[in-house]
Amino acid sequence: MRRSAASAIVHRTSDINVVETRVLPSPEQIVGELPTNESEAAFIAKSRQDVHRIIFGDDRRFLLLVGPCSIHDIASGRDYAERLAALAKQVSDRILIVMRVYFEKPRTTVGWKGLVMDPHLDGSHDIAAGLRIARKFLLDVLALGLPTATELLDPITPQYIADLICWSAIGARTAESQTHRQMASGLSMPLGFKNGTDGSIQTAINAIKAAGQSHTFLGIDLQGRASSVTTRGNPNCHVVLRGGSAGPNYSSAHIAQTEALLEKAKLPQVIVVDCSHDNSSKQPERQPEVLRALVDQIVAGNQSIIGAKIESNLGAGSQPFPQPKDALRYGVSITDGCIDWASTEQTVLELYQRLGTRTL
Repeated sequence: MRRSAASAIVHRTSDINVVETRVLPSPEQIVGELPTNESEAAFIAKSRQDVHRIIFGDDRRFLLLVGPCSIHDIASGRDYAERLAALAKQVSDRILIVMRVYFEKPRTTVGWKGLVMDPHLDGSHDIAAGLRIARKFLLDVLALGLPTATELLDPITPQYIADLICWSAIGARTAESQTHRQMASGLSMPLGFKNGTDGSIQTAINAIKAAGQSHTFLGIDLQGRASSVTTRGNPNCHVVLRGGSAGPNYSSAHIAQTEALLEKAKLPQVIVVDCSHDNSSKQPERQPEVLRALVDQIVAGNQSIIGAKIESNLGAGSQPFPQPKDALRYGVSITDGCIDWASTEQTVLELYQRLGTRTL
């Protein structure tokens, strides 16, 4: 009996919506191309230990995570890093400055996803180049004596760059993600979980508890092979308050509420406040105002606020993207708006002076 033509059709059931797959260099290959030397490795370890000591109260310096919303132009990023390194030395006895070096950007819908994903800003999505550029830039920042901070968005990226990160964050959109909590449990640096976009602090607290435990999950090894990864848990996780849909959450009442929730969860009362996003009502120029309100609480005796985050760049505000690269203004963000360098320097020096009045 002959089969009908219709019965001979082979139905494709995988990769139906995949247009292209490019094999990337393994983490081992890129790390080998751009390795750390002993001096850089020692500096990263010391910086992580410094943050650990701040988290657990053994170092009373203020942790200030400051820098561009995202790195899109290496030249202006290096210019910024050089200025910040000089400023960091001036205030190092009261403030530990860590530079924001953000290469991945979560998008609410669509948009530029960061230097790792699209380093040429042209939609070519040359991820292999992005990983190399990101790693080289981190090495440049570390060579200036600046600790590095980033938000880790994709669970594969850490294998390529995490050895160069001194502090990391899990964002408001991903703090509830099991994948990111598992990833955080195996990371080697201190890490802040942001409260949810709705303002939920409990989301971050649940994430901290989860990341502090051992997990086994799917990942890749340094050769890029699919692997079963087992972690011991990360003891250096803490809350980052960034406001939410209901408004800011950095007032003394909000801080007290967060302290109570941490105590109930049997977690250290340790809080970093993001001065941007909903805490500044998405008005970047208000970030120094938020920081001043935090310092008011610290000078009045608060012990739980250990640090703050500020989005800062050479130029103020932001500029629309996409647009022709040669039309972009130097040192101005193409993602969230930032305060400019002059405001940054003034804010840091004011913070330094005011911290001198508190009782340690």
